[in-house]
Order: sequence, then structure tokens, then C-alpha cells
Amino acid sequence: MKKQTTSILLLLAVGSVATLVVAGLSQAASPPVNQSPPTISGSPQVGQTLTADVGKWGGATPITYSYDWRRCDSNGGSCSTISGATAKTYDLKAVDSGNTLRVRVTGKNSDGSNSATSVPTGVVAAAPPTSVGGCPTSGSGTLDIGAISAPARLLVDGQQASPSVVPRTVSDVTLRFHVSACGGRSVQGALVYATAIPFEQFGVPAEVTTGADGWATLTLHRASRFPASSRQQLLAVFVRARKNGENVLGGISSRRLVSFPVNLNT
Repeated sequence: MKKQTTSILLLLAVGSVATLVVAGLSQAASPPVNQSPPTISGSPQVGQTLTADVGKWGGATPITYSYDWRRCDSNGGSCSTISGATAKTYDLKAVDSGNTLRVRVTGKNSDGSNSATSVPTGVVAAAPPTSVGGCPTSGSGTLDIGAISAPARLLVDGQQASPSVVPRTVSDVTLRFHVSACGGRSVQGALVYATAIPFEQFGVPAEVTTGADGWATLTLHRASRFPASSRQQLLAVFVRARKNGENVLGGISSRRLVSFPVNLNT
């Protein structure tokens, strides 16, 4: 009986060792394994931002991920790593135009690491133009004069006078002119020049810059030749709007002849 009991104990001991061995096998190394490849979202156009998704991974957790963005030809081949592009997002640059992008994601845990690469993006388009016909393609409201270039032109599209009817006894006439461009947007920073015609009715004031509302105010002081005749009914004024630094006869400059009523009986 004692011998049989010893045999049973020995079998139990052997079974315990086998159980420990099996338990050890269940904890074998489990590095990350990619189960679904990384993907890229975002519009493939210069100036836009692409975002990488790591895809689906298996393996022991936790898993950390790193990124390497790659620039490829239009067919997604001949790829080269982009220096410094190791974030989850990538801002497309002019050099990317005409190419495609892939992202290589590396998953790493305590048991090792593996990498997987996305399919290529569409061919990256060039950045949209910032100006068409000399006018900005974005924004609204007042335009800064520096944002306008030929072949766009300035337009003097508004005028006011104080007094509204010029009397014989006038000493000064205050004129206001509005300058616009690119479909009626007010222009800030345009230089406005004005002079009465015929000359020497009023002095010629210095050029004035339009404000944020597109208006410029000039004051004409009466000179020796006003009124130009005893039957004068209009005060004609030559107005010019221009961009500083450009030829007064070229660039985006504009000229206009306007008039204001005169009443010599007042």
C-alpha cells in the first residue's frame, strides 16, 4: 500500500511539472503584428495636411507607434523617406506636387517591433492659385493695396463734396473719393490725387491715402481763377488712384474725370 501511494504522488508531481511547462509556452514572445494596413486621410493638395491611421495590430500590449512619411512617384513606387517627417500628420509642400505619399508605421512593444506601409495617396495637386487676374482668390471685405496687381485695376467709384453745391463765396472745397477693385471691394492704402480743371481755380493738395473704408479726403483751397467763368455750372475735377511705387501711368492706377455742381448765385 505504501508503494502504491508513493507512485501516485510521483505521478502528481510529474503532472505538475508538465502543467508548468505548458503555462510557460503560453507566455511566449508576442511582438506587434499588423492585421490591417495603415491608412492616410486628407486631401492630396499642396498646403493641405495628411493624417496617418495606424490600422489594426495584434500582439502584446501596450504597443507604441512611430511614423515615417515617404515620397513616391506618381505610381506609388520609387519611394524615399522624407527627412524629419515622423509625426502622425504631414503638411504637403510644393516639392510633393506630382508625387504620391505613403506612411510606414512601426509598432513596438516589449517583445519586439514590426512595420507596415500604407497604400499611396492620390497624386498630389499643386496649391490653388492665390491670385487670379491680379485679385486675391480668398477673403472678403477691404483689400490692402499690396494684395492687388496687374492686370487688375483700381476704380474710383464714389465721390462726395462739401459743400455739395459749390457757391461763388466758397473758400475751401472738401472732396471725398472711394477706391475699389476686384469686384467692388474697398481698397486701403491707395494714393489719391485730385486737381480742379481748368487749373488755378483751386490749389492742388498732396496725395492722400485711402483708409480702411476705401475713402480718401482732400481739401482744395480756393485760388485766383475761381470761378472760371461767369456762367460756370460745374467744377470739373481730375482724380487719380494709384499704388505706391508704380508708374503713375501704369500698373493698377486708374484715372477719372468727375464734376460737382456750382451755383454762382449763392
